[in-house]
Amino acid sequence: MRAFRIDSHDTTATLQDVEAPRPAAGEIGLQIHACGLNFADLLMLKGEYQDTPDTPFTLGMEVAGTVEALGDGVEGPAIGSRVAVFGGQGGLAERGCFPADRAVVLPDQMSFTDAAAFQIAYGTSHVGLDHKARLQPGETLLVLGAAGGVGLTAVEIGKLMGATVIACARGADKLEVARKAGADHLIDAETEDIREACRALGGVDVVYDPVGGDQFKSAMRACRPEARILTIGFASGEVPKIPANHLLVKNISVLGLYWGGYLAFRPQVVTDSLAQLFAWYADGRLKPHVSHILPLQKAQEGLDLMRARKSTGKVVITTG
Repeated sequence: MRAFRIDSHDTTATLQDVEAPRPAAGEIGLQIHACGLNFADLLMLKGEYQDTPDTPFTLGMEVAGTVEALGDGVEGPAIGSRVAVFGGQGGLAERGCFPADRAVVLPDQMSFTDAAAFQIAYGTSHVGLDHKARLQPGETLLVLGAAGGVGLTAVEIGKLMGATVIACARGADKLEVARKAGADHLIDAETEDIREACRALGGVDVVYDPVGGDQFKSAMRACRPEARILTIGFASGEVPKIPANHLLVKNISVLGLYWGGYLAFRPQVVTDSLAQLFAWYADGRLKPHVSHILPLQKAQEGLDLMRARKSTGKVVITTG
């Protein structure tokens, strides 16, 4: 089978012919139809992600496909089931083996492309806004990087939860994507002062930040008393230093969120969240935004689109 693999962090990933894996105990074997790309894939290439596997490995954190084999001790999902799985690696391939207990059977109306774009982005935003930040109806939510893979889902979910959503992104085209996702107010990070724009709207109660850097600093200064700042990632490349005295004076909380980490110490949080998210999808209340769908042989092109900030929402790689 074909797989997009990296042999060492000193080399580039390449499409290789490798032996198809067989599921071990507790695993399912999938014919992979689609794999969603994530910013974490770029970090894995450099060995900078917190869960980077030992090299060599196949990239691709989340997949959708058809179950074609069951490992020892696995009773389901049944062979032939359409499922999505967060595997952490191994998704950019024609076949893969993943933990059976992470497989989610897809609603009949959900395409493989939507499924591959769904779990990490929507899961991160829902767990962050609901479980961590306790976003309440009527509060004001500021979403940084609002046209990106996770940012766009935060706009959607924030609106579903009854918040007033301020979307911050770079350029009119990306802001239009956020507006269509439900944003009430738009801030162009290229031309506007985030702090002043938010203050003109009355300040913010919750900040959703996958960017870090100067945008974190500006957003923190726009916070109302008792605001909550969700630290999702650092797409800017800069991990901000947090002035603790500012947190004290305004009673602000900074909350770290690593969605995949819950699978290790409190998996029910993820399970319950995904159940709600798939129900919302089935009801037509969520619709993944996929800006690019590319074949497996163009996986590197998909990563380059994310690196250059030329994609919006998700990039999905297909194997068919």
